[in-house]
Amino acid sequence: MAQEQFEELVGDFEFLDDWEDRYRLVIEEGKAMTPLPDALKVPATKVDGCASQVWLHVITDGGRVQFEGESDAMIVNGLIAVLRRLYNGLTPGDVVAVDARAEMGRLGLNDHLSAQRSNGLRAMIERIREVAAGAA
Repeated sequence: MAQEQFEELVGDFEFLDDWEDRYRLVIEEGKAMTPLPDALKVPATKVDGCASQVWLHVITDGGRVQFEGESDAMIVNGLIAVLRRLYNGLTPGDVVAVDARAEMGRLGLNDHLSAQRSNGLRAMIERIREVAAGAA
C-alpha cells in the first residue's frame, strides 16, 4: 500500500550496501525539503516525545492527507521527508491502515536509529495517524 515515492526510496536503499550511505541519503532527503514557515512552528504543531524540536503541520486536502514539517536535527528532518514519501497523498483511511513499523523496517530504520530517535519517529507517526483518523 506504500506510495510510489516511498517505493522509489526503498529501491534506493536496496542499492546502497552501507548503512552510513543510507543515513546520508535520509539526511539529503531532509535537506531537500522546503523549510516550514515560522508561522507554523507553534505549540499546536509541535510533536511531543521527540528528543529534538519537531513540528508537523498535517492537513487533509481534497480527501488526501498532506503534511509538511521541520526539525532542528538533520536526521529528523530526513525522517520527516521519509514519512512524507510514505503518507502524503493517501486518503485518511489509507494512512491509518499503513503499517508504518513494517514500512520503516523495509528501510532498516528500526535497527539503526537510537532509542530516542525511534521514540520520536513513533511520535511523528502517531501525530499523522491521529489527524488522519479524525478526518476519516
